[in-house]
Amino acid sequence: MKKQIINLLLLCFALLVVVLSIWGPEALAVYKDRGVIGQIHVQEEEGENEGYRYRLSRNEKLFILSQCLNSQILPESEQSALIRDTEMDYQDLTGTYAFVVNRKGPSGKEITDKEIYETCDRQLQELKELGILPGEIRQVQASAYDATLYSAIDVPEPRNNVAVWKMSLSNSQKNANKENRLIDAYIDADDGKIYEFYVRTPLKWEEIDTDRMIERWSAYMGLEAPGEYETDNPLLETTPYYKKYAFAGMGEDRTIVTIGFYEGINELFLKISK
Repeated sequence: MKKQIINLLLLCFALLVVVLSIWGPEALAVYKDRGVIGQIHVQEEEGENEGYRYRLSRNEKLFILSQCLNSQILPESEQSALIRDTEMDYQDLTGTYAFVVNRKGPSGKEITDKEIYETCDRQLQELKELGILPGEIRQVQASAYDATLYSAIDVPEPRNNVAVWKMSLSNSQKNANKENRLIDAYIDADDGKIYEFYVRTPLKWEEIDTDRMIERWSAYMGLEAPGEYETDNPLLETTPYYKKYAFAGMGEDRTIVTIGFYEGINELFLKISK
């Protein structure tokens, strides 16, 4: 009798398994559909023009920015001609790389126009503590500087783009004392790192250890150590006082970083180029 009861229970269990295997998945699907069908669900997605959220390595960002800066003619210091920046629509971009004014302004994930001056000051202080800039460099004040947000865009692959603030001593500061002041800088709009700078300094060229400076700037930027860039072209710079370094870029390409000095006005610069 006991054996018959056990057999009956096993038979019932087997029947239950068969029924669940047939009816169970369909019932589960119907249950899930009830939570979806007839209701509105919102999910945030990146638009095609919000490619700044695409994560690039620091070497890739440096390379894209260098290509974009070299595709434009922009004022860099008093050694360059002052040419008015041009605004363009995103849809109208042509060429391989474009450096355009971001007329939409910060997206909410980038440093704002109110934060950029304090951010710039904080980064300058870090560069001074690292020995990259002399301690005499003065603070950046909003009343004396102009800040403009730009987008550096790889046009064929627009998701590859870098948002940067350009900080410049205002042209409205006529006869302003430029001694020990930042003249121009390009600043990452995400984390505030300074890609490029021009500063008036009390230093002389023979007092500047470019190898040590590039080593510390590389660490500050999160870049691997560069190699020296040898060239026989004497026309690469408008000053004889400079040294160039090569960083890994994208693919087989590389980014050239130049540390240089304009004698007479005592302007030290670190700039990026292709």
